[in-house]
Amino acid sequence: MRKHRLLVPLALLAVLSVPAHADGRDISRDTLAAGDGWAAYGSGTTGGSAADDAHVFTVTDRAELVRALDGGSDTPKIIRVAGTIDANTDDQGRRLDCDDYATDGYSLKQYLAAYDPRTWGAAKPSGPQEEARQASAARQAERVVLNVGSHTTIVGLGDDAVLKGASLQVRGADNVIVRNLELRDAYDCFPVWQPNTGGLGDWKTAYDNLWLAGATHVWVDHVTASDKGHPDEDEPAYFGRNYLRHDGLLDITNASDLVTVSWSRFLGHDKAMLIGNSDSATADRGRLRVTLHHNQFESVVQRAPRVRFGQVHLYNNRYVVPEDAHDYRYSIGVSTESAVYAENNAFTVPGHVEVADLVKSWNGSALYQRGTLFNGFPVDLLAIHNTYNSGSERDLTADVGWTPVLHGGIDSAQAADRAVRKGAGAGRIP
Repeated sequence: MRKHRLLVPLALLAVLSVPAHADGRDISRDTLAAGDGWAAYGSGTTGGSAADDAHVFTVTDRAELVRALDGGSDTPKIIRVAGTIDANTDDQGRRLDCDDYATDGYSLKQYLAAYDPRTWGAAKPSGPQEEARQASAARQAERVVLNVGSHTTIVGLGDDAVLKGASLQVRGADNVIVRNLELRDAYDCFPVWQPNTGGLGDWKTAYDNLWLAGATHVWVDHVTASDKGHPDEDEPAYFGRNYLRHDGLLDITNASDLVTVSWSRFLGHDKAMLIGNSDSATADRGRLRVTLHHNQFESVVQRAPRVRFGQVHLYNNRYVVPEDAHDYRYSIGVSTESAVYAENNAFTVPGHVEVADLVKSWNGSALYQRGTLFNGFPVDLLAIHNTYNSGSERDLTADVGWTPVLHGGIDSAQAADRAVRKGAGAGRIP
């Protein structure tokens, strides 16, 4: 068994004190530029840039990362991730799998037998196997849930920094930066069966790669998020539903506010990004202000993003649906009281996907769009949505009630498509 390395401040670890960028610039002290989206509003977003040398860390395994996060404390801190960190490890660095977390007699076979709708019915699961599932899930959560406190910057070193199997959670924190990092495979060992979801029942999973809940002033930049390692499409179906192991790639919920997501890649996933988690969460009114620019959504089935309540500026993003995608549902979800302002976004899709498929409305009322490219041709998303969905969904208006003022230069969709293809994602900070 390998020996555990002690975490030490960066100032005392000269061998790992090289800047995080090839040109010599130390990107770990970068702050969000003035005017760069909603996260620049008010006091702006500076993350841990004010951290003293004693709170600048380079981490290479889970134990070091946990100590650097300091339980989600508000002490200004910079955490540099070197190499690949696997959250599913014990304190000695030994790899843990689902069997290591299972307790109290839990087994998937017994769980399926206990709650088969043909015999159990439509009631919520209860009893020994559900209790054992909850206990097992709690054991995994102790390992993979990592809480991020206020005034924190988490940044990858070089072009190959990976956080695997973790759910980074920014809950009730302010002023956080996450950059230059691959967030991979937040895999739930113990999904729960929900008989009444969607009419047919469905499996619900616990972990997003990155979850913002009640978070404010957050900048996510040059991040790559995916299910790499355990794609849900490879999972079996139980009770007629895909046995999902992943929730969102990046969810922004529970009255989070003032968020900018830029130059990032979201790929190989079902429900990529949820902004606002419930139609009944009226406390979200006036919040959930989010800017998404120069991001790539590739092989994403839906929620890119789905929005409730928030004022969301969606510009210069690139959407790619692969030729062999037969489960694609939509990209932009317009839901209760949402106000999405979409400019100069580019979609590349196969022949079986139509313009009318790109937008889906659930109780939405408005969508502003201009400059959209569909396989290289200009289209009017709003007009086409209203024409093709008339009768099944109410028409959307173009009046979203606001006009973005916090943004950088807005490129043409064609120029943005090229730039994002080359520059978005971890390891690509210019």
